[in-house]
Amino acid sequence: MEEYSSLMSERMRKLAELEAAGVNPFPARFEVRNLAADLHRDHAVLPEEVHAAPEVAIAGRLMSLRHHGKVTFAHLQDYSGKMQIYLSQDALGAPLYELCKKFDVGDYLGVEGQLFRTRTGELTVRARTVQLLSKSLRPLPEKWHGLTDVETRFRQRYLDLIVNRQVAEAFRKRSRLITEIRRVLESRGFLEVETPMMQSMAGGAMARPFVTHHNALDLTLYLRIAPELYLKRLVIGGFDRVFEINRNFRNEGISTQHNPEFTMLEFYQAYADYQDLMAMTEEMLAYLAQEITGDQQVTYQGQQISFVPPWPKLTLEESLVKLAGLDAEALETEAGVREMAGRYGINILPGWGRGKVMAELFDELVEPKLIQPTFIIDFPTELSPLAKAKQGEPTTVQRFELFVGGMELANAYSELNDPREQRARFLDQLRQRDQGDLEAHGLDEDFLRALEYGMPPTAGEGIGIDRLAMLLTDSPSIRDVILFPLLKPAQGEQGGTDAV
Repeated sequence: MEEYSSLMSERMRKLAELEAAGVNPFPARFEVRNLAADLHRDHAVLPEEVHAAPEVAIAGRLMSLRHHGKVTFAHLQDYSGKMQIYLSQDALGAPLYELCKKFDVGDYLGVEGQLFRTRTGELTVRARTVQLLSKSLRPLPEKWHGLTDVETRFRQRYLDLIVNRQVAEAFRKRSRLITEIRRVLESRGFLEVETPMMQSMAGGAMARPFVTHHNALDLTLYLRIAPELYLKRLVIGGFDRVFEINRNFRNEGISTQHNPEFTMLEFYQAYADYQDLMAMTEEMLAYLAQEITGDQQVTYQGQQISFVPPWPKLTLEESLVKLAGLDAEALETEAGVREMAGRYGINILPGWGRGKVMAELFDELVEPKLIQPTFIIDFPTELSPLAKAKQGEPTTVQRFELFVGGMELANAYSELNDPREQRARFLDQLRQRDQGDLEAHGLDEDFLRALEYGMPPTAGEGIGIDRLAMLLTDSPSIRDVILFPLLKPAQGEQGGTDAV
């Protein structure tokens, strides 16, 4: 820490000397005419005649600096990549070249000059003029050779992006992923909408909400756990195909697959059922894998995953029998599933029914094995209060979950549109809440009133954008694909950040 303080003091000294020489260390603008990546692409072959080499103007952060007497080699890093620059006393003049010696790695520079190739073949800008655009007062971490401490990377994402270019590339892929999702849905006639983040009732998913308060209205509000009930209202209103890409908030634990604030795609299609959405999901994710990675076969944490359709389908019960080796007859009774849960050391609460216990068995014994894209279909009704029951099977609903890479990626179902059945399901959820299930739904009378006006047959789906980004960027943790993940504040800090 003492060494760090001395380095900052040295930079402050240089800053004072630059200002004393009349240099503005924080000017307002610089006209950038070129990006590093474009220059490398467009000038793979330079003309031999020096006078024919193009004049360029680039700007970026100084990432390396090597002084050799009256010449200096350096690298600038802009949004697109890196470019070498060549500073010489002959070209810049002695006064400006002396000022360049007060530059530090981390400073922002603007450079104008002519392209050429060095003897080693590296494309370089021979600086005709150079301007300091921002003086960096703190040195980059680990003497600018990288940043590997995980906690520091997440707490100070700006440093992570500066020194770990593969991290920046992962977030570019994430951005492109969302762009391509919009392209797919809009090409199919879906309308993008926005629904409330703060809701008077928490619903649309089995999860605990964050609670807040609106002072002017003296009203308790909940950060949304899902946009589902509002998107269905829009279908009732006549928007047959709608989607939303936005944040959900769930007051739950943090893990490599969970962050309390996360991004979801949720979409609804009238006159369709969950079978239609399975086919659409196969097409869409295969397309996204191809667009983002260049192949429908991707590598995730050392395992090859194929998004090439079709994907296998197993009912929830079939998966427990075929993949976990559980007894099919025992799964038919509540006593049987409870006995199996006890055998595997799974903690079961008294109020849980057969379906909830089966879900716990699945999470523990089956989910980690689902590496290749797999649809798990036909869930118990008690797990799906908003889904339509299968014809002739009132205890089973038309629902699927998609698993890839050992984690849930999507959840979808044919929507329950009978307001009488929906009311009965909500009342059952209230009974479960009274028995201690804090994730159970409340009774949303406004949504029930909307349903009573009539909702067409509809299918809806939610896809976790963060987890999909993990798969397509080969990232082991959800925190690797969220720019500013929630972290426990560092000791003595309030905002979850840390000082180097």
